[in-house]
Amino acid sequence: MQDVGIVGYGAYIPRYRIKVESIASVWGNDPENYKRGLQLREKSVPGHDQDTITLSVEAARYALKRAGVNPERLGCVYVGSESHPYAVKPTGTILSEAIGATPECHTADFEFACKAGTEAMYVCYAQVKAGLVEIGLGIGADTSQGAPGDALEYSASAGAAAYIFGTENILARVDETYAYMTDTPDFWRREHQHYPQHAGRFTGDPAYFKHTLGAAKGIMKKTGMTPEDFDYAVFHQPNGKFPMAAGKKLGFPREKIETGWLVPWLGNTYSGASPLGLSAVLDVAEPGNKILMVSFGSGAGSDAFVFTVQDPILKVRDLAPKTRPQLDENKIYLDYGRYAKFRGKILRNS
Repeated sequence: MQDVGIVGYGAYIPRYRIKVESIASVWGNDPENYKRGLQLREKSVPGHDQDTITLSVEAARYALKRAGVNPERLGCVYVGSESHPYAVKPTGTILSEAIGATPECHTADFEFACKAGTEAMYVCYAQVKAGLVEIGLGIGADTSQGAPGDALEYSASAGAAAYIFGTENILARVDETYAYMTDTPDFWRREHQHYPQHAGRFTGDPAYFKHTLGAAKGIMKKTGMTPEDFDYAVFHQPNGKFPMAAGKKLGFPREKIETGWLVPWLGNTYSGASPLGLSAVLDVAEPGNKILMVSFGSGAGSDAFVFTVQDPILKVRDLAPKTRPQLDENKIYLDYGRYAKFRGKILRNS
């Protein structure tokens, strides 16, 4: 069987930020509860003219630069998100045309709460593995929602990560995949509702931890690997506490998680969370390094991947902006009023 893996990747994070203190001051909360308890300091905020499509276009263009391929060669384009701009109008067709894909490119939108990004990646990988397409693009992106005053408002953020899968000039080979899913209603948003609802602590256990640990243990059993065999681990990041706790339960030391641990300064980018963590790892990983990535989506399920970094990554990762510099540099901080305006929480009377 021919090897299949990531041949190009890209990440995009908006420049706007809001600090936990700015949100807490409006609602009379103690910011230390979020900084210490959930390990959240600030989060990204999409601009008033940014949405899942624009974030995805930027990330996809970066991925194409690193892949060095003509977008007309893309056989499929899949976008995973829970904040698609239209209820009935695909994100994928707008994205495909914006980056120069052809009308023959198979395009679809995916939804599975925060797992939609890895869902798109998995189906894209499977299409290439099956020989149905030569190369394909899978994206996880969100401008996630949190109701004013809700705990989610401290973490719901924005970002995108794009991955091109193929068989030539592989940057990170896919060694194995695994999925673990059950009907666990920990988080939901009905039609016509703007903000999601959640089951509080129930979202941690049995939702997040049962599925994250189930997928991680399942893929390690399938591959015969242990935490000692991995150089890096990336877990879904709804807050700063959960991925570190999951890693500890599995036996991963903190230093193997920290590279892809973006959430304290980024927030929860929902479908982009674990894919963005992976992009930060790929920015620094060396050939031969093994990476475990496990996503999580409420409802509930997890996708797990094992990657092995390949030599070509050394030649291409400087061709596009890296993830950490986007996260750490050129930030523009908003007060709560501008943040609320950007996010449509307050509207001007017409």
